[in-house]
Amino acid sequence: MAQNQSVNPKLNGEYEPSPEQWVRDQVETYERTDGAEANTLADTGMPVVIFTHRGAKSGKIRKTPLMRVEHDGVYAMVASKGGAPDHPQWYHNLVADPEALEVQDGPERFAARAREIEGEERQEWWDRAVAAYPPYAEYQEKTDRLIPVLLAERI
Repeated sequence: MAQNQSVNPKLNGEYEPSPEQWVRDQVETYERTDGAEANTLADTGMPVVIFTHRGAKSGKIRKTPLMRVEHDGVYAMVASKGGAPDHPQWYHNLVADPEALEVQDGPERFAARAREIEGEERQEWWDRAVAAYPPYAEYQEKTDRLIPVLLAERI
């Protein structure tokens, strides 16, 4: 499937690659090979999934590789931004339009809806996320904000 085609009709439009070269390269290679290549975070060997969403300000299609945290077909998106004091831009995009989301895990793509979680549900998923990628715990220690966790659930 071409980079600008989506299984989610809410994601038709112009694709704007990330300003970060490594993100552009990873997304392009991951999509071109259906996840057979560029499927881990550099230097960690930890698996990633590509999340496609619409820019809240630009309206353009954006693609973000995030750690693969999956349970029973649902995927967590951890808005850690490495423990920075502010949320990543993709978080704002999904809050603005939670149904403009596609998940690609290897060759499988599906339309999804984002939902921010809280309380016990968040803690359960946070524990899964830290188990999948232990640095998340360090990122939380670095920031005063509670790192948001969103779920990508199939539509």
